[in-house]
This record gives sequence, structure tokens and C-alpha cells, in this order.
Amino acid sequence: MLPIANAADRFGEALDVARKSAEAGVEIELAPDHAAIFTDPPQLVAGPLKSVGYDLGWDTRCYPSPVDGCDYINVSARLDPGSAAYQEGWFRYVAVVHPVDEAASRQMLSQGYGNPFLHHLTLGVVPPERGGDDEFRYGERVVRFMVDARRRMAEVIGDEPGTLIAALPSEVVGDSRFAEESPGWVEGLGDGEFQFQVMQGGGYLVQYFVLTGGRIEVALRSGTCQTFNPLSVDKISRDEISTVQGDGVGHEDPLM
Repeated sequence: MLPIANAADRFGEALDVARKSAEAGVEIELAPDHAAIFTDPPQLVAGPLKSVGYDLGWDTRCYPSPVDGCDYINVSARLDPGSAAYQEGWFRYVAVVHPVDEAASRQMLSQGYGNPFLHHLTLGVVPPERGGDDEFRYGERVVRFMVDARRRMAEVIGDEPGTLIAALPSEVVGDSRFAEESPGWVEGLGDGEFQFQVMQGGGYLVQYFVLTGGRIEVALRSGTCQTFNPLSVDKISRDEISTVQGDGVGHEDPLM
């Protein structure tokens, strides 16, 4: 239905990460949070996804994705959690990523994974129960939870994790206590190992890559009204991922 040459490799890596995450005590959602699929033209992927039941462009957003100094556009597709396909393990969301111009298309095709290709899979982390916390205290607990998960997963996976990107509700980031208290939430991380953002549309989306080259990612999601945070997509595209994944190195945009 959606033949992708490198899918078996990515799924194999994802299953290995899920197994090691469980060993580290990090509970993973049954279905992946999302997949990022690069394609040119987009209908190679969008058409088959539509036939599965995905709602293309459901959040009325497109997300510019400057990868390897080239311009791509990410349009999100969403699968109804009540659908049979979701119960079978299909991704909750899919980022359909296509090149804007010929230069980006050449860069995408030059990596040799095929067209389309599965760039990365993102496993969902089960969020902590809210309990009686107010928004600020729950935000603190979510961030501390993911900082600890990142550390434990790095120990069992043996790879250097990516930046912890924490997109939080405006009520948390805008709270008068945030500036003073938030550094303690990420204790043990260097300045370049985390980034706080306001989550557009509300909710929580805290994510980081666990395999270098941007092949497998994990994300905690709660209460979001859109698939991604534009600031997160920009940061990830520029600094965390590349279409060249064989060398295990992210290729930062030289213009930034």
C-alpha cells in the first residue's frame, strides 16, 4: 500500500529502542507518535495515506523545514485514534515532507534511501498522570520526567541523545515563577542540551532524538491541538536531522 525501501531498517531500530526504553523504565505508547516521510512529489505518500484513513492537513498548518540548508515543507496527516488502522499500530500522525525546489529535491534523492523514504520514527512516551497539579507544577513534572527519561535511555541505548525540546503551554512559560525555577527542571543538562518553547495551540510536546543522524525520536504529547510546534520543527530541521543519515551526524544549516 505504501512501499518504502528503508522502512524495515527504521522499524527495526524503533523496535530496538522501544525494547531498551522498557528496560530503562520508560513506558512507550502502543502506536508511534509520528513518522516523517520525505517524498517528491507529495502525492506519492499523501494518496496512500488518505486511503488508509489519514486526514491530510488536519491542523491547517504547514511547517517549513530547512534541512541541510535546503527548503522543505512538512504537511501533517492525522489518523483517528478510534480507527481500525490506528488500533493495528499505524502512526498517530505522519509528516509528509516534500522539497520546495530542485536543489532540495536533488539533495533528498542523493542520499540513496529511495523516493519516498522514511526519515525517522517517533515513539510516544506515556505522560505522567496529572493528579492535582496546577498547570505550572504539571509542566515542571513533565520536564523533569523527560530529563530523567533522556538520561536513562542514553544509558541503555549507548548513543548521544539530541536536544531536549520542551514546548509547553503559554500558562507555564508565562508564569512569573518560570524564569527562576525552570533551570532546576533541567538540572544536569548543558545550555545547548535543552530548549524551552511556547507550544502553539496549547498542550505539551517534549521531544528528543535518541539515535544520531535523526533516525529515531521519542516524544511526550499531551493536550496538543496541532501536530507540531513551528519553533520545534525549525530547531529540529536545522540542528537535529539531515537527509544524510549514514554518517550519524546532523548537518546544521550553515546560514544560522
